Amino acid sequence: MTPVLFSVSYAGLWGQDTLDVESFIERAAKLFYPAVELMGKRPHLSILDASPERIRRIRERSAANNVEIATVAAYTDFTAGPAAEVPFGEMQVLYVRELARIARRLDAHVIRVFTGYSTDDHSYVTDWKKCVAGIREAATVAADQGIVLGVQNHHDTAISTDAYVEFLDEVNHPNCKAMYDPWVPALLGEDLYTCAKRLAPRMVQTTLADYVRIPRWAYEPGLVNYRRLPDMVRAVPLGEGFIDLNAFFRGLKEGGFNGYVAYEMCSPLRGGGGYKNLDRTAAASLRKMKALIG
Repeated sequence: MTPVLFSVSYAGLWGQDTLDVESFIERAAKLFYPAVELMGKRPHLSILDASPERIRRIRERSAANNVEIATVAAYTDFTAGPAAEVPFGEMQVLYVRELARIARRLDAHVIRVFTGYSTDDHSYVTDWKKCVAGIREAATVAADQGIVLGVQNHHDTAISTDAYVEFLDEVNHPNCKAMYDPWVPALLGEDLYTCAKRLAPRMVQTTLADYVRIPRWAYEPGLVNYRRLPDMVRAVPLGEGFIDLNAFFRGLKEGGFNGYVAYEMCSPLRGGGGYKNLDRTAAASLRKMKALIG
């Protein structure tokens, strides 16, 4: 397994300090990560900004720092756009195709995609069909560039492990692989060892983060009491939260997974978003990843 640092961690999307792609690659090298995943949108690797000169500079920075570019992360939502006359699905497949062309020029191996957010409670089957069709076509255009398509279990469609497996089976494309993460099944109360062992043979990458639960309550004046709300979660270094990473990795190993293991800081982080805390958390998480990989 190869540890990877995801550039979203230094993208400023949750108030973090921000690095451009070239500086991020240098930072990953200084933190001793052998490989990186690049966010396929601004402020990092947008298809609108990826000129030949920009790609050349990123390649040179990667080579100079001996850091592999493993994955390019697409931000897709195949259920977006209710207006029938607008070809939102085609736009997203085109986006994936252009990212795959960029990934090939960067010697990357994988494009990450999401399924789709729920449009409403009565449209699940429609949403599902849109995502199956979109990801099947995205897998084809990625294969044309020699790039593997990985589906991350993130968006609402096919989010439980049973649904995720059903979804991949229905896509049924040889270039569509699993990028199965422990975060969602942990929140859903699923058994991480069993789930990881089940998905491991189909996986090309997993992405890790860890969280603590912060209980929330709302005051009910008429009852002079409090009503329990869903917990807030806050990101912490790997191994310091509630996700049973040891069980997850036992399942991965027994299932034969030997792909990329990415770390991301993609939500509000305990200790804040300054460079010092980001670096400290990324370094501590790499130590934990190495211990888990063994």
